[in-house]
Amino acid sequence: MQPQRQTSRGGRGGKEDREFNQEILDLARVTRVTKGGKRMNFRACVIIGDGKGRVGYGVAKGADVAMSVEKAVRQAKKRVFTVPLFHETVPHRIDAKFGAAKIMLKPAPQGSGIIAGGAVRVVLEMAGVPNVVSKIFGSNNKINNAKATFEALKKLKKR
Repeated sequence: MQPQRQTSRGGRGGKEDREFNQEILDLARVTRVTKGGKRMNFRACVIIGDGKGRVGYGVAKGADVAMSVEKAVRQAKKRVFTVPLFHETVPHRIDAKFGAAKIMLKPAPQGSGIIAGGAVRVVLEMAGVPNVVSKIFGSNNKINNAKATFEALKKLKKR
């Protein structure tokens, strides 16, 4: 008789490894009008990161809040990438655009911290960027601002 092996894959109710921190950026109740009436769903935008340069995001809808958050986290884990850092800040100034959202990220001296607002701050904190200056131009849409921030971080070049 062979001993049973413990695996972390598959199964229900197993322990989940917490390699990423997660933060819900946006949670909205959305409605779809159908022939039979209105159907309520929840849309969650979740940012995940390990604080050491790896970060990702996911946007998903579900019948309840827990389901939508879980789907968004699963999607975010598929979109994780590493942010290149240079002397504890971004390597160079970068501008990025997604939809109407425009984002500017600039290197900052050590000790400055994250000088950013809204969605950009959440993304940079999850990524573990210690010093950076940013500015949001154009849009108040949190999800588009976050996506523009991801575009900017992906365009960064290593020195």
